[in-house]
Amino acid sequence: MDEELGESSFRSKQRKTSRKRIPDIPLKFLKSRNNQQPRTIPFNCNDKIKKKFTPNIIVNQKYNIFTFIPIVLYEQFVIFFNLYFLLVALSQFVPALKIGYILTYFGPLCFVLLVTISKEAMDDYQRHKRDKEANSQQYQTLTSSGLINIPSSKIRVGDLIVVHKDQRIPADMILLRTTEEKQTNWTEKLTGKLRLAVPSLQRLSCNEELLNCSGEIYADSPHKDIHNFVGTYSHVDPETGSEQLEPLGVENSLWTTQFWRLVTQITKIGLLDKEVNRLAKILFVVTLAMSFICLRVNLDMGKQLYARQIEGDEEIAGTIVRTSTLPEELGRIEYLLSDKTGTLTKNDMELKKLHMGTMSYTLDTMDDIVTHLGAAFEKHDTGMSGKGRRNISYRVKDIVQALALCHNVIYVMFAAGNNEVTYQASSPDEVAIVKWTEEMGLALVSRDVNKMQLMFVQTILKQSVWVLLFGTSSLTRLHSMKRGADSVMTSIVQYNDWLEEECGNMAREGLRTLVVAKKKLSEEAYEEFRKSRQEIYHEAEVALLDRNGRKQAVVENLLETDLELLGLTGVEDKLQDGVKNTLEQMRNANLKIWMLTGDKIETATCIAVSSKLVSRNQQIYQVSKLKSPVEVLEELDHLRNQTDCCLVIDGESLQLCLDSSKDEFIEVATRLPVVVCCRCSPTQKADITRLIKKYTRKRVLCIGDGGNDVSMIQAADVEGKQASLAADFSITQFSHLTKLLLWHGRNSYKRSAKLSQFVIHRGLIISVMQAVFSALFYFAPIALYQGMLIVGYATLYTMAPVFSLVLDQDVNEDIALLYPELYKELTKGRSLSNRTFFTWLLISVYQGGSIMVLSILLFEDEFIHIVSISFTALILNELLMVALEINTWHRIMVISELVTIMIYIGSMWLLPTYFDMTFILTWGFVWKVAVMTAVSSFPLYIVKFIKRRYAPPSYTKLT
Repeated sequence: MDEELGESSFRSKQRKTSRKRIPDIPLKFLKSRNNQQPRTIPFNCNDKIKKKFTPNIIVNQKYNIFTFIPIVLYEQFVIFFNLYFLLVALSQFVPALKIGYILTYFGPLCFVLLVTISKEAMDDYQRHKRDKEANSQQYQTLTSSGLINIPSSKIRVGDLIVVHKDQRIPADMILLRTTEEKQTNWTEKLTGKLRLAVPSLQRLSCNEELLNCSGEIYADSPHKDIHNFVGTYSHVDPETGSEQLEPLGVENSLWTTQFWRLVTQITKIGLLDKEVNRLAKILFVVTLAMSFICLRVNLDMGKQLYARQIEGDEEIAGTIVRTSTLPEELGRIEYLLSDKTGTLTKNDMELKKLHMGTMSYTLDTMDDIVTHLGAAFEKHDTGMSGKGRRNISYRVKDIVQALALCHNVIYVMFAAGNNEVTYQASSPDEVAIVKWTEEMGLALVSRDVNKMQLMFVQTILKQSVWVLLFGTSSLTRLHSMKRGADSVMTSIVQYNDWLEEECGNMAREGLRTLVVAKKKLSEEAYEEFRKSRQEIYHEAEVALLDRNGRKQAVVENLLETDLELLGLTGVEDKLQDGVKNTLEQMRNANLKIWMLTGDKIETATCIAVSSKLVSRNQQIYQVSKLKSPVEVLEELDHLRNQTDCCLVIDGESLQLCLDSSKDEFIEVATRLPVVVCCRCSPTQKADITRLIKKYTRKRVLCIGDGGNDVSMIQAADVEGKQASLAADFSITQFSHLTKLLLWHGRNSYKRSAKLSQFVIHRGLIISVMQAVFSALFYFAPIALYQGMLIVGYATLYTMAPVFSLVLDQDVNEDIALLYPELYKELTKGRSLSNRTFFTWLLISVYQGGSIMVLSILLFEDEFIHIVSISFTALILNELLMVALEINTWHRIMVISELVTIMIYIGSMWLLPTYFDMTFILTWGFVWKVAVMTAVSSFPLYIVKFIKRRYAPPSYTKLT
């Protein structure tokens, strides 16, 4: 992985792998420490060469033993709130400013830091355990001493690694040899592509002969295009003595799914934390040097509780909260960025429709194809009718046979007793088509790089096939057959009047379309093609510049013109359960959804339609193949007037937009409800995420399931992944997002907002009381409450009732999920804002002032008992305020209120220094304290009643 880009980079690391037991060579995992130039790695290179390159160590940890304390403390005191606490505590060393005991200031601050440090340590320890597990996985390396077991972290550039079936690919590799006789291997890692061994090395009699090879592997420099790799394998032919050059491309590589986190860690701070930090600055101005404690403790403890509630929810079983500081961010999401394959879909595909111009077949009529196919194979004539047209049976045979041949599917039989057969391929739609041809009676039974065998009713049909590496063309006998996307095929097939219309019809049904065509070659044309392949095509294969373009040009000139159209297939990529409903609810919740995928534009459009990402009457606006900044501006001008459409843009056009008109593009795109970006590289995904965050200043959630989603996800405010060890949240199904956001996100945000403001209120009211008391004594630094009273106020006497607010809920779960529109209000941030803060500030000033003034007026003759009088009224007031803020009572809330009252009454006997029980047990004390409490709290109950009666919250109308 490229350490600077934070993504898997072919040129940075490279190695090799096999299905059962395959020697592979890691070229350069990761770039050289000093440069990103092309490099040449010799076989059996010495340790001096290997040590030039970065080791294969997976690091997701945020800290190490030396940086942990400094970084944690820095991150805590960057937050103004904590810095304020520290300054207040340090001020107590100044005699003129000292109020009470120093312990009462440093104690809460140290407790806050202890809680935070413990939480950070636990989170990082979990990352360390996952890293250690991955780094310690054992692999075999081929050496002159035989096979040696080494951990993944000890693999170095140039090692020959033997990878067994179902073993994780430990690093990016080049596939040298495989025990498969077909000389191919397939891996579903990162891209899931069909892979080929190096031909000359595959012909070796055993793996050990690799140790005698003296060749070199060249790899081009690291770049951001994950779909392209250019390399060569050069060696001397032992028989002729001449130098041989073999091409290496993506098809010869194997990718790892692991990645490195950036060395410079990004600390994510939730929006609520930022808002609290802003309010803390205001609080600093208001309270100046008056102590205020415990907000961070309550918030951190609340976040831990939210995380446990999420993980304990059986309806979203398997969900893991890996970053426990961000649960409330789930209630503030406005942009959802999602991968497609494996995230929205299952990668489980099925051929649903076959169209041949005059005939169309669906699942209900597939039996007719079996009948036609049988009839065509039984006859041996040309199948021409009297008018020179081929009859339907032969047309069916042509298209089914083309589908059975034009693919990269490998036939694999497991020798596990039951002779189970499976197919492996670069794309699940290819497997779906081959399985369909098998159901029709034409089955793939064997293949290698030169030939394949099909079987129809126990009859083996042998075909010599020249397969373009990872293309969709094949040459069988004297026919060229091609299968491809309609956007490509339309221009190279013979004129017809139905292809474009039917492609549109299938796309609207959410089906992936593939066009099938053929071209009959004469003996002369075939011979010309064969010679060209050996000369011109080989030159293109080993070219280091524009290799793919030169190969494609050769094929287009010789084969891909004036093809006979055979038909059109429609394949359904099955969606994950609940995806349609989830996306609909996300739209109703006012989330703007972006699908960022590496798939081609046609495939992505199909999924956008079938998943209901695009609503029924929503227009799809496609932007593709833009070549100049002028074209970009023209397209953006068209888009400005489109307020409710889905933008579908390809990777090349997207990059041009980002390079030439970044601000204009993001301004237009962020206003659209749905955007689909196709052929996206990991870097583009990350760039888009950062741009959305920077331009809109809204909260972004990214979800993906593969290593190519890593950079996007790390750039987000919240990471939601279905398969990641370094995500903030890991979920097993995309549909779990519904409850995670609409229910848990709502509760986490609303509860944290209420808890934050109530704790601020709890600190402000006692500060106001201290200010009033000090004013009566000419602002002398005399503490109203000292020692156990000030400590107990924030702990024993109010902690449990206040913290029980984390169990409150304004609506029940059914209502929250049934009406996702309620989520819109959360994104406005009204639960914690300057307005709500100043409301609580006024409440604190009123209550603190009224309690203190009434204490002096009602107990003028008992001023010596001012501490016990005012403190009792303060505690009762806070308990009543907690009750006022509760929307739905929980039994724990009731218990916490009652237990706190009993603890406070009991402590009066235990603290005679502060409480004179002879005075407290008089009726005068009781009724006067009751009046003080009623005056301070009862008006708030009246205000709440009036507000709910005449201006109720929107959610109350649904309950």
